Amino acid sequence: MSNANDVLFKPCELGSMTLPNRVLMAPLTRSRASQPGDIPNDMNAEYYQQRASAGLIISEATQVSPQGKGYAFTPGIHSAEQIEGWRKVTGAVHMAGGRIHLQLWHVGRISHTELQPGGNKPVAPSAIKPEGAKTFISADSGMVEIPEPRALEASEIPDIVEQFRQGAQNAKDAGFDGVEVHAANGYLLDQFLKSGSNHRADQYGGSVENRMRLPLMVMEAVIGVWGKDKVGIRISPTGSFNDMYDEDPVETFGAFASRLNDLGIAYMEVVEDSFQGNHADGRPEKVIDAIQAGFKGAYIANGAYTAEEARKRIGEGRCDLVTFGRPFIANPDLPTRFRKSAPLNEWDDSTFYGGDEHGYTDYPALEETRTTA
Repeated sequence: MSNANDVLFKPCELGSMTLPNRVLMAPLTRSRASQPGDIPNDMNAEYYQQRASAGLIISEATQVSPQGKGYAFTPGIHSAEQIEGWRKVTGAVHMAGGRIHLQLWHVGRISHTELQPGGNKPVAPSAIKPEGAKTFISADSGMVEIPEPRALEASEIPDIVEQFRQGAQNAKDAGFDGVEVHAANGYLLDQFLKSGSNHRADQYGGSVENRMRLPLMVMEAVIGVWGKDKVGIRISPTGSFNDMYDEDPVETFGAFASRLNDLGIAYMEVVEDSFQGNHADGRPEKVIDAIQAGFKGAYIANGAYTAEEARKRIGEGRCDLVTFGRPFIANPDLPTRFRKSAPLNEWDDSTFYGGDEHGYTDYPALEETRTTA
């Protein structure tokens, strides 16, 4: 395929931005924020700067409050020190000509009393323990079981919305180009959306309309800070990670997509498949159809994509752009490698979470590979 005809490298409008390519960096938890304080650091800035050739970088999931934390060493966006740390990251990315959105995160029930303020129980829509879900609470804890959470009172919901709104404002202060709301992978907003984790009998549970209520309140609050053209959302309609399921993902996420379309946000990033678990056999085509029927903004696909499949799916109109996760961990210059059909570095999954520069900033770019060959 000649570069002139390569759909991966056709510029794309994403809200108010024009992206130079459609090879986007997925949000990737790497657990390397400085302690104490969960503060982004110079090593994090170097890591993101190395990957600035992505059409857009979506940052690792970043907790909007101390209550929103679920894993050791993950960064936050709720303190002055964290904002300053993220400013190093955005400055480094912009210096290299890149664009970066912050992913706003509240883990809900996927946490532990040792990670929660005052040793409190994690919060959730319903007091349902996520079977098999685990987290890590310190460098030497290993993976520990998630306890049963506490169901949020209806009176606490406005504070959850405010946590996201303030996080969005802090992201603006830190120099990001926009934000993505994390409503995927079994975390708080996904817990409200899906019938398996939301057994509430009030206005936030039961019907699809009620289960969408909190996520839509959060989206409206974030849009109030950023404007609709700089806001996206991540969903995982058929993901099973963290003991998640929905009885009718076509109905739930078709309706949600339609409501998000009404809000006019820039994009939806959809986790179609995942190495962490998927109820669908492959990509959930009926769910994708329902989402695309309701949502007319940019559709960003995610989940075990190769360059070849990305080209094919974009060409067929099944998506507009693709986020790549593990390939971007191991290949800081992934767009260049795709453009040149060059071989990819292999990732080392033992260095995904926690640690130092090894397996983080020391993967070679293509020119370095050739120099040392």
